[in-house]
Amino acid sequence: MKLSHEFETMTTRRSRTRRLAAALAWSSAGAALAIGVATPAHAQVSNASLRGTVKAEGGVSQVTAINVNTGLTRSVAVSANGSYNIASLPVGTYRLELTTPDGVRRTDEFTLSVGQSAVLDFDFSQPDIASAESDAIIVTGTRIRSLEGGEVGSNITQRQIEVLPQNNRNFLAFADLAPGVQFVTGGNGQSRLQGGAQDSRSVNIFIDGVGQKDYVLKNGVTGQDSTQGNPFPQLAVGEYRVLSSNYKAEFDQVSSVAITAVTKSGTNEFHGEAFIDYTDQSLRDARPNELTTSKVKTKDFQFGGALGGPIIKDMLHFFVTYEGKRQENPVDVRPGLNLPVSYFPSEYQGVFGPTNATFNEDLYFGKLSFQPSNSDLIEVSGKYRKESGEFLSSGINARSTISAQDVEELRVTGRWEHTADNWINDFKLTYEDVKWAPTPVEFGNAFLFAYAGPSPTNPQPGVVVRGDLLRIGGGGNYQNKGQKGWGVQNDFTWTGFEGHTIKVGAKAKWVELNTLQLGNFNPLYTYNTAFDPGGGFNDDVPYRLQFGAQTGNGSPIVNSKNFQFGIYIQDDWEVTDRLTLNLGVRWDYERTPAYLDFVHPTDAVNAVSPANYPNLINANYSINDFISTGSERKAFMGAWQPRIGFSYELDDEARYVLFGGFGRSYDRNQFDFLQQEISVGSYTTRTFNFITGDPENSCVPGPTCVAWDPIYLTEAGRQQLLAGAGPGGGRELRFIDNDLKVPYSDQFSLGFRARVTPLFEAEVGYSHIESKDGFAYLLGNRRPDGTFFPPAPASPGSPFGFAPPGFGSIIIGTNGLKTSADSGYLKLVKNYTAASPWSFAATYTYTEAEENRNFGEVFSLDFPSLDDYPITRSSGVRKHRLVATGSVDLPIGVTLSGKFQIASPPYLKRFIDVGGANPSRNVISNEADGNGDRWGFRQMDIAITKYIPFRFISEESRLRLRVDILNLFNDRNYVDYNNDPTSPDYLSISGNGVGGNPPRTVKLSAGFSF
Repeated sequence: MKLSHEFETMTTRRSRTRRLAAALAWSSAGAALAIGVATPAHAQVSNASLRGTVKAEGGVSQVTAINVNTGLTRSVAVSANGSYNIASLPVGTYRLELTTPDGVRRTDEFTLSVGQSAVLDFDFSQPDIASAESDAIIVTGTRIRSLEGGEVGSNITQRQIEVLPQNNRNFLAFADLAPGVQFVTGGNGQSRLQGGAQDSRSVNIFIDGVGQKDYVLKNGVTGQDSTQGNPFPQLAVGEYRVLSSNYKAEFDQVSSVAITAVTKSGTNEFHGEAFIDYTDQSLRDARPNELTTSKVKTKDFQFGGALGGPIIKDMLHFFVTYEGKRQENPVDVRPGLNLPVSYFPSEYQGVFGPTNATFNEDLYFGKLSFQPSNSDLIEVSGKYRKESGEFLSSGINARSTISAQDVEELRVTGRWEHTADNWINDFKLTYEDVKWAPTPVEFGNAFLFAYAGPSPTNPQPGVVVRGDLLRIGGGGNYQNKGQKGWGVQNDFTWTGFEGHTIKVGAKAKWVELNTLQLGNFNPLYTYNTAFDPGGGFNDDVPYRLQFGAQTGNGSPIVNSKNFQFGIYIQDDWEVTDRLTLNLGVRWDYERTPAYLDFVHPTDAVNAVSPANYPNLINANYSINDFISTGSERKAFMGAWQPRIGFSYELDDEARYVLFGGFGRSYDRNQFDFLQQEISVGSYTTRTFNFITGDPENSCVPGPTCVAWDPIYLTEAGRQQLLAGAGPGGGRELRFIDNDLKVPYSDQFSLGFRARVTPLFEAEVGYSHIESKDGFAYLLGNRRPDGTFFPPAPASPGSPFGFAPPGFGSIIIGTNGLKTSADSGYLKLVKNYTAASPWSFAATYTYTEAEENRNFGEVFSLDFPSLDDYPITRSSGVRKHRLVATGSVDLPIGVTLSGKFQIASPPYLKRFIDVGGANPSRNVISNEADGNGDRWGFRQMDIAITKYIPFRFISEESRLRLRVDILNLFNDRNYVDYNNDPTSPDYLSISGNGVGGNPPRTVKLSAGFSF
């Protein structure tokens, strides 16, 4: 009799009586258990571990774990008290061989999952077990326990990845089953991960134990900035685990969501598969802006295949995969401020409406696994990613502003793991080379039509409405950024101390970060369309010109040869039969020469000196704290991160467990912020304001505030402006705090888990996460008396018009962004088994989240300091969120699966001016009304899969035919709301902006596997 069981972990060894009782008590449901929830307690970041006790007359000398698919073998000696510990095993299906005086006893097969730590005990001194000489020892659901420690998260199995519906083949699409995690997909197909009240840059993904962190750009991992692409080929992912808080000391460069995934490997049998997915405009409903017109051409064609098998049986195996994507994505060009298209002159009305943008992606992955001995495993793997196409988001940007995408990513990992009786050493050598380079398709002048005046829909005395309406002409996205370098990391695990699994590790990386940012390479002219003495639409006289120009202060290409180093120690200590403590601490260090060794140009320092700019004499900050001569700055040394977890079993069978934990996790300062101090001084946006008589856009006459002349529409005119502006040329000035800290989060959790039946589990918990020291840019300009706001009774406003003579505004970078999130959650899981072929997983999360800045925003130009920003409810976190998935095997080889999401409406914020004796700014914030005829966000996806066996080829060969119906009920999840508190339509839906999900879409798929 053989059972396939993806079993759970357990953190304490049981007494002989408890273990024997569990072994004999398994029921038919427990015996049939095929897939459980894999949960790490003592294991590696990606590998699994197995330990326990064995007893027999005369003792047990050795325990051997054998991977039934690859032949990988690991043997450990059994200690005098009968305990064994195999601390690192690749994910896969195993059987055990136990050497006793009576011979070798074998277990049936069981499965170890990503990061899993399993405990399995045997007692051959009992008659019922000792007499079963002819049969394999049955590993049942009750024989193996699970306990997760203080971590909060969820496991995503291979079955879930394969059968649950999704529209983009992004393996991360089900990460939102973890409490507090959001997988957000916009209307443009771009997706991101988010944890709690922190934004995407604070996440990290570990593939086979190697972090994929993006050191330059946002969105956390490389290749996920401004793209519809996927971070990794889904065919290559075996399974993954999502941790939303209280991870162990092994995890670095993350302060919110940590994901650890394992890739597939070749086995002793050849296996392969191929697939195609397809949908187009004929297979979807009309979008709201297409109800009176024809549907925009849309195409999503995805295809790929994988092959793995032996080169030398039981020794050398390979696995390769490729996935391609060819898309044409619908985009809406729509007016800002919810104005009707009729507001614009006829020559501009044609740019509005639906259009599309293309996207192409090619993903490759390959892996060689070599097992030269029972003690060694050598792996070499590599990923290559290539993206091209066009980038255009829905909004005010016309098609002429489109940018061409150019993304390349190469990652290579070499790994050598050596195993001994009571220790394991895991050494990795890594290389990465990543490029992200959007480039404008059209070069030429760009024009931004803005609005500043009484509300065009509901004018009220003294109330000024501001907003951007439309941008046309050449695009502004011209960049080339990336990272390249080597890394080494080593993890050493010691199991020689009774009751302890001790792991120490270190990582060093030498990675070169590079940026080229040619902001406003296409000159941008901004018009206030509301200002026209003749009462029409003003597109003749701009009030501002912004264009990029190089200075004599160096190259706009910024390089920084960074050095990163991190160390940690982790001890998983079994204090008693019921209590386990997970104790760890790590320390991280990063040296960024581009920031540390930077010397501010002399003209920039002179520009803010008291002699030239006395406005800062009475300012609320000292500019000297931000000026660098190359010696003031030191790398941050305080990134000590204690991480503590516990779990306590309330009953003998560990069915009820109390758990919790506390930890600090440091992330890093995004290089794209730091490099601006250099790049702005070498190639920067020059800003010139024009005297037009517009009371809403006035300026003080000077080198960068001149009367408008049509010659300024030409290159000669722009050079004339630069010459007249003097040495500063109107360029912006950037200064970053010399005592810059590193963002971090403090995490606390407490919860209760219950294994109600062998197949059904429930968990309820609470987590509190505070993030601090987030990076932000502030406005450094001050009025002549040193104040930020004007005295009464003037209307409040930021002092943009009070820049140093000949220069643009002063922008200062510092720490101070902070968030907090208090979450209560309920998680229910019913596991799939061959005998009970249906599964269910649901997570409800209630979150109270706060922040001192609008979610995801770095530029904070509304108040003089971050301390002046009020703490308000987070605009990036919905208070209620439910995610549920399920699948069931139906007769005649059909599988039905689905995913349902529902969340409360978004939260809106707006800064408003407050006059009176003390003019200032306040924040008005409220929850949006919802989505028209219903409450909040809602989406239901289903998939129907038919399997057709081809047994004349092999037992495992089959054809797969599948239909996915995304957004089954065609819910309209709006993203545009009226955020004008003076409007009678405040908080209601505005326009046709649907970006929360696609319209009802049918996707057709076919695949073949063998």
